[in-house]
Amino acid sequence: QVQPVESGGGSLQAGGSLRLSCAISGYIDSGYGVAWFRQSPGKKREGVACIDRRGSSTHYADSVKGRFTISRDNAKNTLYLQMDDLKPEDTAMYYCAAGSPYNSCSNLNALTFPFWGQGTQVTVSS
Repeated sequence: QVQPVESGGGSLQAGGSLRLSCAISGYIDSGYGVAWFRQSPGKKREGVACIDRRGSSTHYADSVKGRFTISRDNAKNTLYLQMDDLKPEDTAMYYCAAGSPYNSCSNLNALTFPFWGQGTQVTVSS
């Protein structure tokens, strides 16, 4: 059973930085897309960033471009999200998703990711 497990969330003030990690356990074929999503109370789940199955392209939501960086360490089966210049509107539960078989993840479609973590909370105060 493939199981992503997120860590690194927390509470901080606007302008600060945080790095989320996602350890992916269980066997999964090499060459799969991974992503971060987030959801705030009362809002739809939003795609934040992804790396396609070939690992050659990354994509970001417009709201985080230039502030967030997604990366993966294949040797450790770990996904990261470096978040800089955090804003109160970044407050959300952040979820790691894995297993997309598609060559592109640019549409950040949650339905294309079969494996999900339980989430880690990020709270940014003004």
